[in-house]
Amino acid sequence: MVTASKALDRVLVLEMVRVTEAAAIAASKLVGRGDEKAADAAAVEAMRIAFNGLEFDGTVVIGEGERDEAPMLYIGEKVGNAQGTGPKIDIALDPLEGTTLTAKAWPNALAVLAIAEEGGLLNAPDVYMDKLAIGPGYEAGLVGLDRTPTENINALAKAKGVKPNEIIACVLDRPRHEALIAELRATGCGIMLIPDGDVAGVIAVTDPDTTIDIYMGSGGAPEGVLAAAALACVGGQFQGKLLFRNEDEKARARKWGVTDLDRIYQLQDLVKGDAIFAATGVTDGSLLAGVKRRKGCMTTESVVMRASSGTVRWVKGEHKIV
Repeated sequence: MVTASKALDRVLVLEMVRVTEAAAIAASKLVGRGDEKAADAAAVEAMRIAFNGLEFDGTVVIGEGERDEAPMLYIGEKVGNAQGTGPKIDIALDPLEGTTLTAKAWPNALAVLAIAEEGGLLNAPDVYMDKLAIGPGYEAGLVGLDRTPTENINALAKAKGVKPNEIIACVLDRPRHEALIAELRATGCGIMLIPDGDVAGVIAVTDPDTTIDIYMGSGGAPEGVLAAAALACVGGQFQGKLLFRNEDEKARARKWGVTDLDRIYQLQDLVKGDAIFAATGVTDGSLLAGVKRRKGCMTTESVVMRASSGTVRWVKGEHKIV
């Protein structure tokens, strides 16, 4: 069991839900409007305002980009109204995970964040990461990026006591995954192809009701740390390996302190100690319902997890329209 953090007060668990709720509600007003940038900007501004109402000394370690790329919630930005006096918190966030999903009113758009004590989250560079994730309840090292997809599917099926054709893998629907998809189909397993939103895809392995058993494939490294925080809270397994397309990306990684470019990161390398993970649905998805407008109010559905207690809370909110 992870030791409870002195900095992560119990009150912050529900405060983080309020932050993701604010971002989700703001983004929901632009669902289906075809404007990715406007939806993202609305979520960013709402999340920033919510953060700055909290009594902590927060630093964004994974955000919308570097300061010259993002006007708000950039890497290194300070948030919270207790700078210099409150508990020091590192924050990983994606105010709108699935901007295209939101613009097109597709499933699985989320507002998502994770917090940990200072130094508790890997400051991942904005490059691709090869990811592999399964939920809780399996022996350590059951699957690994040093093995083939076929070996991982067979190992997971054996551990579950089923045949490979009863396993469901989640993979981003991208041309770069053609070989992976072909190999997975050769095992007989089912594949849930998602158009976007790999944080939702990874954290779906934490909930048996999603029917997703394993996540495979490459996506953003910052999103990998966010998803790993969720798995750290429930005891799942995650591995990630940074992928570089050119020398510029390698240089960016070195700038953020990455010295071993071939390293396979384990869950504990990405998220150290206690952590809190929170997500609120923007559009309906496999894990969370999206924001709904009712007469005089809006409803939200969120999940919040804490590593030290292993607690997972499902939170339904009703927000009066003013």
